Amino acid sequence: MNMPDGTVVLERQLLLQLGDRLKRLRKAQGLGTVEMAKRAGISRTTLSSVESGDPGPAIGTYLRVMSVLGISGELALLAGDALQPGPPGTAAARSKRARPVVQVTVSTDDTRHQAQDLQSLALHEAAIRLARSDPELLLQAQHTLDRWLASGNSRSMGLWHEWQEILRGAKWRKVLARTRRAQELRQASPLTAVLPAQVRQGVLDQVAKLRTGVVLGDAEPQART
Repeated sequence: MNMPDGTVVLERQLLLQLGDRLKRLRKAQGLGTVEMAKRAGISRTTLSSVESGDPGPAIGTYLRVMSVLGISGELALLAGDALQPGPPGTAAARSKRARPVVQVTVSTDDTRHQAQDLQSLALHEAAIRLARSDPELLLQAQHTLDRWLASGNSRSMGLWHEWQEILRGAKWRKVLARTRRAQELRQASPLTAVLPAQVRQGVLDQVAKLRTGVVLGDAEPQART
């Protein structure tokens, strides 16, 4: 059984956080989705994926959106040839000037149910990764769903029937979307019910750390060597 990597949830929240901020910045600049997608040279569907923090789009796609919004400068320099170490023996190479400190705080906001949403999303991503490599887990989820459906009337009956199609067709994107329907499907999910306890706890521990915030980057400036 594969345990979740200690940075999986952190990286997921970082993308979610980035997507939210790109969306807010687009709106602040008065750009609609049609115009924004046109300027970035991508489809509205792809733009929606970027603003949802979807890990599917390539980093180049994120960079295109950031470029239109005027915030891609540093990333563009790193991706190109502009930021290079100084040639050996030059003043730039010998410089002891402290390099700038760059920090990014990744966190969730309990007041807006971000932690709960992230936890649900991360649990499902972990379950789907396991289901792809272990058909037995998928079979367990189907058996669990069959028991629920046989139990009689429930307000979740419609969601469970939708889950039948999801499990049969492996339509995972429907579950991992950042839409109200996807949230409802995750709340009525048979997948997390069969998720191994160790994997579940690993995800919960990672989400708990993000409740207080995780800082990426240097704590203090460091001199160049």
